[in-house]
Formats: sequence, structure tokens, C-alpha cells
Amino acid sequence: MKTPRIPIAQEGYPFILFAAFTTLILALLEFTLAALPLLLLTAFITWFFRDPERVGPDRTDAFVSPADGKIIVVEEVEDPRFVQGRANKISIFMNIFNVHVNRFPFQGRVEQVILRPGKFYAADSERGALQNEHCALTVLAANSLKYGVVQMAGLIARRIVCWAEKGDQLATGQRYGLIRFGSRVDLYLPLQVELSIKKGEKVKAGETVIGCLPPSISTDPSIL
Repeated sequence: MKTPRIPIAQEGYPFILFAAFTTLILALLEFTLAALPLLLLTAFITWFFRDPERVGPDRTDAFVSPADGKIIVVEEVEDPRFVQGRANKISIFMNIFNVHVNRFPFQGRVEQVILRPGKFYAADSERGALQNEHCALTVLAANSLKYGVVQMAGLIARRIVCWAEKGDQLATGQRYGLIRFGSRVDLYLPLQVELSIKKGEKVKAGETVIGCLPPSISTDPSIL
């Protein structure tokens, strides 16, 4: 039998407990007008840090979305920062109402974890894409395919949490971090990946298929 799991991200507990404790104190002191808004705030914070289970695709060749949100960029780019070559860039914008837990796009080994301090411009802007603080993973998958996944801070989202470390072997859809209060996640995928999404589409982390490898490329994780 599986161990029951509380569907709340651990990082949310301090915020939830602080809001709940403050609400309780105000209620005990009979400051009802102040306690009611804080009760609503506690409920919102709890909902914000929700971490529902996700069921991924039953296939080994699929790249899944690393974040909940809306696709705002789908383009082929020259990427000198993460994969050092041509790649398909997919950007997912996470608003304050999305689930904020991030999931690993495709099975592989973490080759680098790159944390870069930076600015906090609007995450869906070009200036934000180039200058905002970010945490990037470069990942080596089967057949020496390399891809990048980048958590990016935003105007409100100023706290990136990444649990993955260099050398970790992670599975497709595995939780690996979160971004507090919005922002975006960028994917830099090999050109061999056949994309199945388009700009403007809404996606779910760990469930929505971003693209698949062609049959000619093995997806055996032991071939690294």
C-alpha cells in the first residue's frame, strides 16, 4: 500500500502556519474584522502551495511539461548558454493561480546546475528572459542527447527552489523544484524532438506531452 501524502509543497508550510497562527490569535482576541481577511489569506496560501499527483504519459519517448501554465514561446534558437547549439525553445508562463511545483521533463542525468543572480523584470518579457535571475539544469539523456530546463524568477516571483543536484539521475515527471508566486520555465530541447504543442496552449506539469523523440532514437536510460 502506498503511503498517504499531504498534497501541499513542503516549502509552503511556514507561510501557511504563520498565516493560520496570526488568524487564530486575532480570532481569540475577538478582532473579527481583521481575522476574516487573514482566514481567507490562509486559505489562498494553502491553495497556492498545492501539489497534486499527476499521471504522466505511458511512453518512454515523451518530454512532458515541467510547469503548469501557458506556452508563450515556441521557436528554434541558437543557445550559447545551456545546450551550446541549436535548440527548440519552449517558454511556459506560470501565473499566480497555477500549481508551482516543477517536474522533470525527461529521464536523464543532471550534468550541471547553474544558478545566476539577476534582475526581477516581468517574466513574460524579452528583458526578463535575458536578465532575470534563473536556475538552469543541463541534462544528459539517452544517446548523448542534451537538453536544458530553466527556472526563471519574475516581477513577483523572487524565490527559486531547486532540489536537483549535479549527478542526480531523475525520472520523467519527477518533482525537482518550485518557483514562488509565478514566473516561467524555459525548455531547450534537441531539434530531433518532434514538438506537439503550440503557442497559446495551456499545459500541466508532468502530464502534457511537449514533444517526442523519433523511433530512430533509443530512449533506454542506460545508454548515456
